[in-house]
Amino acid sequence: MKILLATLLLLVSCTETVNVETSDEQPKSTLPPPALATSRPPNVETTIDNYSSAWEAGNFAAMYNLLSPASKDAISIEDFVATYQGVNESASLVRIQTSILSSQQNNSEATVNLDLALHSSLVGKIQREITIPLILHNGKWLINWDQSLILPELANGNNLYMDYVIPSRANIYDRNGLAFAAHTNAVSIGVIPGEIDSTQEDQLLEDLSPLISRHPEAIKSLYASSKPDWYVPLGEASASEIKAIYDRLSSYPGLIMKPYKTRYYVGGKLGAPHAIGYTALIPEEQSKHYKSMGYRGDEFVGVQGLEAWGEEYLAGKRGGALHVASPAGQWVATLAESKSAPAQAIYTTLDRTFQREVQTALQDLVGAAVVLSLETGEVLAMASSPSFDPNLFDPANYNIVQLEETISNPYRPLINRVTQGQYAPGSTFKVVTMASALESGLFNAEQIYYCGHSWNGLGTAYTKYDWTSQKGYAPSGNLNIIGALRRSCNPWFYQIGLSLHNWADYFLPDMSRNFGLGIPTGIVGLQQSINEEVGGIIPSESWAESAGILWTPANTVHMAIGQGDMQVTPLQMAQLYAGLGNGGTIYRPQLIRSIAAPDESPIFQFQPEIVSRIPVSDNTLNAVRQGLWEVVNDPSGTANYRFRSIDIPIYGKTGTAEDRPRNPHAWFAGFTDARRPDLPDFAAVIILENKGEGSEWAAPIFRRLVEVYFHDEIRELYPWEVEIGLTATPSPTPVPMPVLHIVVSGDSLGGLSDLYNVPLADIMIANELDNPNVLSPGQELVIPLGGIENLTPTPTPTLDLDISATPQP
Repeated sequence: MKILLATLLLLVSCTETVNVETSDEQPKSTLPPPALATSRPPNVETTIDNYSSAWEAGNFAAMYNLLSPASKDAISIEDFVATYQGVNESASLVRIQTSILSSQQNNSEATVNLDLALHSSLVGKIQREITIPLILHNGKWLINWDQSLILPELANGNNLYMDYVIPSRANIYDRNGLAFAAHTNAVSIGVIPGEIDSTQEDQLLEDLSPLISRHPEAIKSLYASSKPDWYVPLGEASASEIKAIYDRLSSYPGLIMKPYKTRYYVGGKLGAPHAIGYTALIPEEQSKHYKSMGYRGDEFVGVQGLEAWGEEYLAGKRGGALHVASPAGQWVATLAESKSAPAQAIYTTLDRTFQREVQTALQDLVGAAVVLSLETGEVLAMASSPSFDPNLFDPANYNIVQLEETISNPYRPLINRVTQGQYAPGSTFKVVTMASALESGLFNAEQIYYCGHSWNGLGTAYTKYDWTSQKGYAPSGNLNIIGALRRSCNPWFYQIGLSLHNWADYFLPDMSRNFGLGIPTGIVGLQQSINEEVGGIIPSESWAESAGILWTPANTVHMAIGQGDMQVTPLQMAQLYAGLGNGGTIYRPQLIRSIAAPDESPIFQFQPEIVSRIPVSDNTLNAVRQGLWEVVNDPSGTANYRFRSIDIPIYGKTGTAEDRPRNPHAWFAGFTDARRPDLPDFAAVIILENKGEGSEWAAPIFRRLVEVYFHDEIRELYPWEVEIGLTATPSPTPVPMPVLHIVVSGDSLGGLSDLYNVPLADIMIANELDNPNVLSPGQELVIPLGGIENLTPTPTPTLDLDISATPQP
């Protein structure tokens, strides 16, 4: 050892004394270059962050890509994804939250402690701390996965299951507490025609008529052309409705009755199917969505109308307990639980009895009718035709064979034409044109314009005609603007449209929107998100530009009479006419009166909601109302002959909207002014698709609504009925309407008698004239087309509105 140390010291001393020659040339390295570049080792937390983000996003395939080879060998991607989806559905998970607590790693193994929170819509938050093992493979940290990484309790093949506590679905009632939709025992009713005993058929039909709300002859027509051995569905009734005559019904050969338990919709297609809607089994494509909200997946849910809008109230709060079970199905643990809460019933603004009358009033015509409370916006009735039977969506109903026919019907009975139908409003829109004319300052209420058969304001190449020309009636003659509305004089309104366009081409479109047209009303009780209400079209320069067409005077001329490209919904027109009737306030239509659980205070109570004020002066509003009064009550009004002898004050407007090449749509819009403390006045709109004249088709239906609402009875048949509910002819026979003639120089009663083909004596009686030779230019004469009996005395209009007292928005 001493010898070695001495030797080393000697070598060191020798090195220090050696003289080394310097040189500019640097020595070359004899070490080989490194074989690999060095890099920082991967961060284990990056893998966990990616895994957690994918889990929170529901991207289970991305999670699977972060598993180790051994884990992938143990479970396929399909089974992995199915496992996580099953957990999500079983636990009704809506959100995943994770955060890293700590991590440890060595050369090739690591662990990460993770705080995990699973949020269930049914049982709340489930929080656990889990430890995730990882291995380093090909320079990446990958997870050694098993089911305990979902929840520790799921180790060893355990699984989750939920015990659901589902409240009974709440009922839907009318404003008086009568049920529209309720769980009960029901009976489907049908016949096999060849088995009916002809000697008992009349009595059978009489017994069925009140149960399914059809005239006996109308019931018979349902099966008259069917094969003898066919089953023909007729309708449904509740067990309580049928109980009193069940034994007698059971004795009829050919009558088939099948009892079942269901959510029963009172009245079926004559109830309020478009407003109330219906329930159906959760569609397979929506199963995942509903399960995430705590549904089991096999329930009935609201699909349309109030059933859909009020799902969260009607379904109640589901409760449940989330359990862990062993692979053998034995209970292991309860992870979380929550209590249920009762469902909440919806009380509607509808009147069930009146609603049925309104739906029945439409018969089998294609169209719609809607009735609004004048002072609040409450929907008293909402009917669309053809209607549909919401009871058909229950598979337990033996009459479900009719469902396919309903769905495939080319007239689309599931469409709510009140809110989804878009139509040109025709002459019902003239109230807006008249108001716009007066507000513009270009016209006043005293101006006279001659209403002839034709109008050439756009040039003789574009001559337009009045309806009197098409009917073969004499022209209406000199009229002021109120008379123009009374006579629905197209030339007057063409001239207004042209003048407004040349003055300010935006004015009439803007006024239309200010009246609430062309935009959804925002009705409370129907879902805007699923397009249960649409807006329509108000043509304007910007609209024309987007449509790629020119905006010309012709557009506004057509718009002035409610034609052209304009489209509105019946509900928008009802809202507008309600505003005219109440003094100028536009209320939001509402279907909900209150929402409440049994024996609890309401969580929602109806309050009128003011949307806006009609932007016109009191003078303009009263002029428009005067015109609407004269339409109905003046002998020359276009709807007068339909309302003779009625004792309820009515204001209204007929409309005939072209829909070429088909027949025009028939409109009537109006409101009552009875001012009865027990019954609120209403505004109503009726439209019948492609039926013809509004005065011939829609006005009689408006009259019937007035009769059943104020008098609880039908006092006059439709022109097309042989008796109430039974059609006599395919179309009504028009009754000639009285016209108003303005005397000009040279007129004589004899000449007018020849011109109008009306007896001279009738003209004298109608105008209370004593001397046939005394006429003055400008004098107004009623020409009683259709005879003296077709005239009604003109009541005094009720125009004493206290507009100043109308609430402001």
